[in-house]
Amino acid sequence: MPPSRFALACVLLATPFTAAAWGPVGHHTICEIAYAELNADARAEVDRLVALDPAYENFATTCTFADHPERLRREEHYMNSPRSTRSLASHECPQADACVLTAITKDIAVLEDPSSSDAERLVALKLLGHWIGDVHQPLHVNFADDRGANWIPTVGECERNLHATWDSCIIESQIGTDYAVIAATLSAEITRADRIDWAYDAPVEWANESFRIAIDPATRYCVDKEDACWYDEDNFILSPGETQKTLTINRAYLRRHKGTVETRMQQAGVRLGATLNRVFEAQD
Repeated sequence: MPPSRFALACVLLATPFTAAAWGPVGHHTICEIAYAELNADARAEVDRLVALDPAYENFATTCTFADHPERLRREEHYMNSPRSTRSLASHECPQADACVLTAITKDIAVLEDPSSSDAERLVALKLLGHWIGDVHQPLHVNFADDRGANWIPTVGECERNLHATWDSCIIESQIGTDYAVIAATLSAEITRADRIDWAYDAPVEWANESFRIAIDPATRYCVDKEDACWYDEDNFILSPGETQKTLTINRAYLRRHKGTVETRMQQAGVRLGATLNRVFEAQD
């Protein structure tokens, strides 16, 4: 890459952007699964905190708080990495002071701190449910120049962009729109072995899982070339003013990734539930 282009790439990769998250159905499903995973003490504390905010009917509905009615802590919904990245090895954000990994740590700390007020704990609870959902959406562990695939327009079965395809289109077209029904179905499929396998991984491992899905050729997010993941076959990085690639999303693509999205929601729910069980158990 010529020096001037490399410098531009560095600027782009360091620039924060607003990415969508799982749509409401995805986030609510994850937190409904998590709620079913809570032990009696954790459930009682979650219920007590959620009851302090009349805007929400239950824990599941609080999990879009970070997106609505306004976007909170914008840079903490995702994590950017260089296009040469193959694996994430650190709990630190690769290209920023804050990202979804540090957000998870920050709000767990608020919940664990006995000096935190109920108001602070409630906000942390609502945010934590969102962050753990976000880190399980594959395109939230991404590259900044294409805005986490928001700058990859799509046509066909999802006429928005590749990020939105994973946020909402796969769920709504292949899985459903009633989060309570989806959560009940997915929860029933989670085995004891799944819980053992998923519950104690660290957030950086959750991010790595998402990143591997994002850069898998089947996702069509990027092109593996010269030890990096290029924006397109002939373009390493999407620079301002350049033509964006357009992908056609057909039913086969949606069907192919349905199981992956279901598993990511199950994993997020189990891990969020296990995290809350540990946090509130430590306060007994």
